[in-house]
Amino acid sequence: MSAPSTPRPTRPLPNRPAGYTELARYSSLGRLWSMLGGAARAGRQVTLVRGDAPEVCRRRVSGYTLPNAGIFLDETRTARDLEDGFAPHPALLALLGGDPAPLRAELNAHFELRVDFVLAFTARRDLIARPELRFVPLVPGLSALPDGLTLDARRLGRDELHLLVQRACGLA
Repeated sequence: MSAPSTPRPTRPLPNRPAGYTELARYSSLGRLWSMLGGAARAGRQVTLVRGDAPEVCRRRVSGYTLPNAGIFLDETRTARDLEDGFAPHPALLALLGGDPAPLRAELNAHFELRVDFVLAFTARRDLIARPELRFVPLVPGLSALPDGLTLDARRLGRDELHLLVQRACGLA
């Protein structure tokens, strides 16, 4: 938790809201507390979700970045966006030609993946998370990629997301 005055959450969510991925079944409040405490110790910002009371078992964790994350790019969506608004860049031309390697290399060199997520615990004892992944430039303006280019992360599998959450919480 971000401040010593923030109490540990003790009231589970009544059910799993839409958009959340199950990380673990039959988990415990202790596991949620250890993950939130680990995230705070790892330098992440742990905050209440807007509108939640302090005792609700849901917190936003932000501040974890993953370098060299070009492999997480949703190539299909990026290629679809390029067809609508073409931008002449060698890596983008290669992507349209079916080769994502140059764009991944550009992302690895000039971008990092910002991994923010909401971590929660439900009354059914499920540990759940809602990821918010986006590519952000290491140094704005350094990359030659067009500014309006949509760089979305692909949808992650449960195990991939669980590993990223554990890393962000300093547990893996």
